[in-house]
Amino acid sequence: MDTKIAGGILLIVGTSIGGGMLALPMVTAELGFFNSTMMLVATWAVMTTSALLMMEVNLWFPSRNNIITMAKETLGQWGALVAWISYLLLLYALMTAYVSGGVALFDEISGWFSMHLPLWLSAVLFILIFGYIVIKGIKPVDYVNRLLMLTKLGSLFLLIFMTFPYLKLDSLTNGRLYWMTSTITVMLTSFGFANIIPSLRSYFNDDVKKLRLAVLIGSLIPLTCYILWNFVILGTLPREGEGSLTFLMAGGGSATDLSIALSHFLKNPSITVLAHLFTVICILTAFLSCSLGLVDFLSDGLKAEKSRYKSGLAYGLTFLPPLGIVLFKPGVFIQSFSYAGICAIVLVVLLPALMAWSGRYRKHYSTDAHYQVMGGKWLLSLIMLIALIVLVLSLWNMHK
Repeated sequence: MDTKIAGGILLIVGTSIGGGMLALPMVTAELGFFNSTMMLVATWAVMTTSALLMMEVNLWFPSRNNIITMAKETLGQWGALVAWISYLLLLYALMTAYVSGGVALFDEISGWFSMHLPLWLSAVLFILIFGYIVIKGIKPVDYVNRLLMLTKLGSLFLLIFMTFPYLKLDSLTNGRLYWMTSTITVMLTSFGFANIIPSLRSYFNDDVKKLRLAVLIGSLIPLTCYILWNFVILGTLPREGEGSLTFLMAGGGSATDLSIALSHFLKNPSITVLAHLFTVICILTAFLSCSLGLVDFLSDGLKAEKSRYKSGLAYGLTFLPPLGIVLFKPGVFIQSFSYAGICAIVLVVLLPALMAWSGRYRKHYSTDAHYQVMGGKWLLSLIMLIALIVLVLSLWNMHK
């Protein structure tokens, strides 16, 4: 396989398989394995279709144009405003979750050396160290991400293999669909890679076939991993009781909760090391990919290409708001994913369908030599209807 295609696939996988994967078994515990698997497949289908719609719309405009420009040109000023608000809320929610996860990791690592770093220092160190890689650009992020992703996928499958002997198949048979409304937002963010499509287009130098292939393969890998991960965790850790999945969920959850629970219940040193390694890399790869997407978005919105001041402002606006949220409200790991899921419904499901509808049938943008998602008006209508239903259910669940 072309190394560039492999790099693009790993960027998508790195964006998808992050903190959401760590939160997934906690929010699907009540739903059960079989119900959650059906929901994962349905979520994958919707999110992959939406990503391809995002790609189609982006190809109507010159390279380096991001969602702000796309929404403004297809939907007008109101579309640009919706894009600004939903994108910033989504990425800031995700960045907050990853910085919160990074703080938990630093706290745990410092504990190994009988040290305890203050919250503010852990958060600042995390952003300084890994934010520097993002500032250096997409190529360093790509190379670091490739190394981390290969390690992450290797540790994940090894972890799944080593955990199989502890499986209790009867733990997989229970579950109620009633709990689907409390899981859908985390599932959506677990496939929320569409925001990096404009960056990937630049990465592939407008090669549409390679970009489409990367999207399709890059989305199937997370789906497979999520199903296997859910299978192992839901079949291994108890659903109820002290330290159970529902217990962790009720406590708010953190990035390190699952690895600590696996260590406590399985008491296998090798599994403990692999679980910690997997947790660390999940946080790092997702942080790098989301940061890159947010920097590109802000650079487009601020038109920062020719201004060093605006370029610095884009980086500041990328890292400082999530840092501030974590410092003033620590322990918001799973809660951040719930908020991110609601924003993802608007930004990467509803908005691409609206932009595609307007661009195709109102603006009549040419698609010659580019790409158009099959399905016509009926598919766009279905995606918009699904987005509205899920949005209403998610908002209702958050306020019930």
